[in-house]
Amino acid sequence: MDMEMMREGKQIPIVIPSYEPDEKLPALLKKLRESGFTNIVVIDDGSGKAYARFFDEARETYRCKVLHHAVNQGKGRALKTAFNFCLQEFPGLVGVITADSDGQHTPDCILDCAEALIEHPDSLILGCRCFEGEDVPVRSEFGNKCTRVVMKYLTGITVSDTQTGLRGIPAAFMQQLLMVKGERFEFETNMLLETKTRKIPIVEVPIKTIYIEENKTSHFNPIKDSVRIYMIFGKFLFSSLSSSVVDLVLFSVFCFLLRDMDFQVVSYITAATVLARILSAFYNYSMNYKVVFQSETSVKQSLPRYIGLAVVQMSFSALLVNKLYPLFGGVEVLVKIPVDVLLFFLSFVIQREFVYTEKD
Repeated sequence: MDMEMMREGKQIPIVIPSYEPDEKLPALLKKLRESGFTNIVVIDDGSGKAYARFFDEARETYRCKVLHHAVNQGKGRALKTAFNFCLQEFPGLVGVITADSDGQHTPDCILDCAEALIEHPDSLILGCRCFEGEDVPVRSEFGNKCTRVVMKYLTGITVSDTQTGLRGIPAAFMQQLLMVKGERFEFETNMLLETKTRKIPIVEVPIKTIYIEENKTSHFNPIKDSVRIYMIFGKFLFSSLSSSVVDLVLFSVFCFLLRDMDFQVVSYITAATVLARILSAFYNYSMNYKVVFQSETSVKQSLPRYIGLAVVQMSFSALLVNKLYPLFGGVEVLVKIPVDVLLFFLSFVIQREFVYTEKD
């Protein structure tokens, strides 16, 4: 191991947010000091007087810089408080390492992430756990795997540990994160989303998987906080689903109005599909451009791509409904629903990766 890199890695500030800690916090601080880490920042996130002794010990015994919140404001806000402090206190720093206070992260793992940050100063470093084995709590395994699948599909971000608290964050990214929404656990998910928006690479560092007392002291609520996290993705679904509803209603109306008309070249189903899709497409494009993807591309770039996708999607919808509806008793809507659900999933990925993405 490069001794110079090790020395430099141990000078990177270690940020430890803590709410109502126990003896695991001073145990971690002791190990960090014994391992040679020189800059440790602990955030008391409104723990109250009953827990003051832990933070006093951090400051007096382990020479940590302790920042205080008067009331509990959440992990996201605690991290932002520490980021702001470090950016002012340590000019020229490469970044910081964030770690949890419950003993899950060892000094060796923290050092591995610090060295990775030195090697990749423009990347977000994730200390990633392995979620296989009998020692992994069910709620942790289930929560991470669900979030991992949802994030991969909805954002195109593929990481093996979406909820890790051990991260190496470059200084420039820290500045940007101060303006990112999220005050509690959802901030860490927002951080991952920002890497795609700002084209920041992600580097994964394998770390030990440690759960003490089945992670009972974690303040992450697998139900309440998962809802907060998945609400981030709600806007992705709302635009497409509401557009599908608009399209389906318009399709039904046009089928009713055009059923007895003879278009010769095309069927009334094709005509209804085209008219409904044109109107719903304008609604969908506007929602996706402004709300969902918050695209930085110009309308001149994204609109032609969207129109091309809409034409292809509309053509496949009309073709499949025409071919399949006789098999289902001639009820067009019952065929169109599953057809458009399938096309919806495909369309979302194409919009995310091509239509609203600014290409270099």
